[in-house]
Amino acid sequence: MMKLFRPLIVIFVVLSAITGLAYPAVMTAIGQTAFHDQVNGSMIEQNGKVVGSKLIGQQFDAPQYFWGRLSANSPKPYDPTNSGGSNLGPTNPALSDEVKGRLDALKAAGTDMSKPVPIDLVTSSGSGLDPEISPAAAAYQIDRVAKARKMSPNDVQALVDRYTTGRQFGVLGEARVNVLQLNLALDAAHQG
Repeated sequence: MMKLFRPLIVIFVVLSAITGLAYPAVMTAIGQTAFHDQVNGSMIEQNGKVVGSKLIGQQFDAPQYFWGRLSANSPKPYDPTNSGGSNLGPTNPALSDEVKGRLDALKAAGTDMSKPVPIDLVTSSGSGLDPEISPAAAAYQIDRVAKARKMSPNDVQALVDRYTTGRQFGVLGEARVNVLQLNLALDAAHQG
């Protein structure tokens, strides 16, 4: 009977060592060496302290900051453990209420409401975690941010331009602005 089980036990031990120990160790070593930033969550550090990730949005609602997309995550917005969209359809009154609430917040923060509002400033994303907005959404907020920080709109525009990323490989996706990185750069420029 032992002759029958011995090869099975050996195969089990060998495959467990390969798939449970060797393979994960090799993949971890490759990831940490070649893709260190991505493997560790694309964290952003400031003064030795992690302030966020390039990949997960944060809530900004003060007039001196650029605002990102709304988060549909409930009860805690931008919670990466509870990612999901609102699934509100165009005929759902809750979607109209969400848009109206964001428009009211933009107006209360001192945003010039005379121009059409970019859609990504008034609707939530499919994941509820989007860290980026369109260049149009950033441009829409420049005057409010510049006024709140007592900065030149041209200086704020230069920062927006600096943190605008084009399409991947020139053809994939859309141009975008990382809100957290832009706001951190604004803080640094305002202190300097």
